Amino acid sequence: MARMAMAARGRPSLTAVALLAAALAMACAVWTGGSWYASAHDEQAAFARTRDAALQAGEQAVQNMNTLDYGDLTRGLDVWEQSATGDLLSELKGSRTQFEQQVRDAKTATTAKVLSGAVTELDERAGRARVMVAIRITVVTADKKSSTKDSRMLGELTRTSEGWKLSRLGQAPVGDATAPSTPSGS
Repeated sequence: MARMAMAARGRPSLTAVALLAAALAMACAVWTGGSWYASAHDEQAAFARTRDAALQAGEQAVQNMNTLDYGDLTRGLDVWEQSATGDLLSELKGSRTQFEQQVRDAKTATTAKVLSGAVTELDERAGRARVMVAIRITVVTADKKSSTKDSRMLGELTRTSEGWKLSRLGQAPVGDATAPSTPSGS
């Protein structure tokens, strides 16, 4: 009998094991919660999320603005307007009727594919970003001839209540074609 009492004293009780397991679970929960809170409130992580959202919106908007099919012109121009804000949106709306007629007469369809993109400037407080997007534009004419051109576009985005939208769009300069060349032998 003395042996059984001694063996029972050497093993931890079921209550002690349960308390230890509960303490370990609580410690893990506190550590995990603290890590999650720190990463969710990290300014660099928030900036990166904003940058990524602006880039994604910029790439999509540039692609939208370079894709248009004369066979579905109304939808295409609506997508253009949904991608724009500010002066760019005003310009699109103001010239829509004239542009619509030009595209119908030309009977062309253009599609754009994003090759790469980058945010070149981001001002979170002002709600403004600039992007450079490389795209491949394919134009199909009325006689089904196709041509492809790679282009770099510079866009300015403005954050709106609906997300990031293009407020400016233009071609990126390719370089100075008038610059004198340096002989390779010197």
